[in-house]
Amino acid sequence: MNSNWALWIFSVSLILFKPIFSELNLSSKELSEIPVKFLQFAKKSEVYDWMVGVRRKIHENPELGYEEFETSKLIREELEKMTIEYKYPLAGTGLIGFIGSGKPPFVAIRADMDALSLQELVEWEHKSKNPGKMHACGHDAHVAMLLGAAKILQEHRGSLKGTVVLVFQPAEEGGGGAKKMIEAGALQNVEAIFGLHSSTYLPLGEVASRSGPILAGSGFFEAVISGKGGHAAIPQQSIDPILAASNVIGSLQHLVSREADPLDSQVVTVAKFQGGSAFNVIPDSVTIGGTFRAFSKESLQQLKQRIKEVIVGQAAVQRCNATVTFDSKDRLFFPPTVNDDSLHKLFHRVASDMLGSTGVKDMQPLMGSEDFSFFQEIIPGYFFFLGMKDETLEQPTFAHSPYFSINEAALPFGAAFHASLAVRYLEESQTRTTTYNGYYHDEL
Repeated sequence: MNSNWALWIFSVSLILFKPIFSELNLSSKELSEIPVKFLQFAKKSEVYDWMVGVRRKIHENPELGYEEFETSKLIREELEKMTIEYKYPLAGTGLIGFIGSGKPPFVAIRADMDALSLQELVEWEHKSKNPGKMHACGHDAHVAMLLGAAKILQEHRGSLKGTVVLVFQPAEEGGGGAKKMIEAGALQNVEAIFGLHSSTYLPLGEVASRSGPILAGSGFFEAVISGKGGHAAIPQQSIDPILAASNVIGSLQHLVSREADPLDSQVVTVAKFQGGSAFNVIPDSVTIGGTFRAFSKESLQQLKQRIKEVIVGQAAVQRCNATVTFDSKDRLFFPPTVNDDSLHKLFHRVASDMLGSTGVKDMQPLMGSEDFSFFQEIIPGYFFFLGMKDETLEQPTFAHSPYFSINEAALPFGAAFHASLAVRYLEESQTRTTTYNGYYHDEL
């Protein structure tokens, strides 16, 4: 076909079919009203009370990574009550639910389910009933909010322009559950994924995030430094691994202070030192261990290489041998959490519609890590923090603290954000497809 003739047809068709496209998709005004409508729905007493009840049931029965059997059962029961189809099991205890047309585009929203090995010290009616286990990072709230989003979306499923995938993931706390969910096919056909984390430092309902790196990638290392044990009174007859380990620790700090670009934030921390059991005996060996973190894979790989070289080299200076190991089954290498720029813009549109511009904060990157990053290695993803600050407390409680607690009034905000982001993504994806691909197919 002559290119000029094709261009003429394209132009005429754009005029003729414009009303049809407008009818197929929501107006800008209708889109901007969705987040507030969803928040109002989630704040209804029957919905809010239900989410609080779900959260408290999970909080009372915390389960560690890959042991979330009762949590997973509760989620399945709630999905069945809402007549939402799901696939189970994935990665042992994980599952995914489906809401919408069952056809592309597919967008995912995710919650983690696992608790921590902590004894809860918060005295309240719904304290953990499992000794030594506690939801001290808000994952119980994450599950409740994703189920809340499922209720919102199921209520509006007839207007969904695609399919929302609900990802309930095990073992975020170091177990790499996201990686296993991917291997089990959780992201099949999914184009993008959203996730959130509770923050007891942000005011209630506010959100904070950024485009690009938001959380660091992390790795772990452990080293056994071997010398020759002996009596402390005659050190010349021994080869002291404690002295060697001390020199190693000092030298490791130079990797950041003298080898890293000051504008490329990195951390190397030695947090484990085990050696000897008596005051007057030099041990045969010492074990040290720690973590290293950075915002790029290149920096992480450089740190990993140099950590091994420094440990082995400095041990040799003190006549000791050293063996260094990195990630293991229980301690995986986590890539950096890097937010997609186009999803960041979408997030800002949704958040501003719901909260106004003052409720949306741009934040600095944090050195913590998240296995949500595994999802982002496969598809575009976006991760943000939701404010759950309890103003009745003098000081917010740290995550991973036995005194950790959250403000349950934030649950409707999380549910509404999950649902609004999914709907907005599907709607804008449908608009792009309709106004270009469908048009071109019909007319040329």
